[in-house]
Amino acid sequence: IVLVTSGGTTVPLEHNTVRFVDNFSAGNRGSASAEYFLEHGYAVIFMHRTKSLEPFSRHFTGQQLLDMLELHEEGMSTTITVKPDSVDVLAPVLDKYKNAQETHRMLYITFTSVVDYMWLLRAACESLAPFERNAVLFLAAAVSDFYVPQDEMPTHKIQSGHGAPTISLQLVPKMLAPLVSIWVPHAYVVSFKLETDEALLIAKSRESLNKYKHKLVIANILQTRKNRVVFVTPTSNYEIVLTKDQAHTGLEIEEPIVADVVRRHQDYVREPEQQQ
Repeated sequence: IVLVTSGGTTVPLEHNTVRFVDNFSAGNRGSASAEYFLEHGYAVIFMHRTKSLEPFSRHFTGQQLLDMLELHEEGMSTTITVKPDSVDVLAPVLDKYKNAQETHRMLYITFTSVVDYMWLLRAACESLAPFERNAVLFLAAAVSDFYVPQDEMPTHKIQSGHGAPTISLQLVPKMLAPLVSIWVPHAYVVSFKLETDEALLIAKSRESLNKYKHKLVIANILQTRKNRVVFVTPTSNYEIVLTKDQAHTGLEIEEPIVADVVRRHQDYVREPEQQQ
């Protein structure tokens, strides 16, 4: 079983939230990865930002799905059919979605704010703890680093007539420490590291591994995240790179990412407990 977190978290600036700080994450990596975990036979808890991309429906953005359908009206009855030239596109996705639903291997959970995320992450970990080494945590959500504490947040909308506000942000408590050491100490935990400076990427990833003692960091640079990632372990690091030819054939980098994580997790499950 795997918990996949996906999408960004908001930082409300008021209790009755009108304004908030957000990030760019749309949930591409998490939603795609959830599909590939299903293909490898995992049950998936998909914990995602409300209105971010979701498995299966992510393939049809905007009006794409509606453009694939046709209305047929006969008297008082109306039927909807898929256009013949769209069947080959829609049918494989629908088949995989139906299979996940009918086998009860997909659970959707939504969050919006960073506080929502932290509470739900802990609850999910409590549910996964009994699975011990059979559980994977694939923490792909873009979690805010800063927030406004509840007791420092105004109740109502910040009024522009009062002048430019001074907003003090505090560091979000790091959840990896209790997650790895207390909540799911036997699970296979994978975190992500996004940077804009290549020089910091490996060092900060290994620093995270040394600090929190989890299994793997998947590191990427903002500008190349869709075609290159670096797997960083306590002892090694190597790249997965998607070539232009592979991208043109429709291959997503999440497919080899998940395949590698699955292989590592299976090796971990087979290890004698004293070696872990």
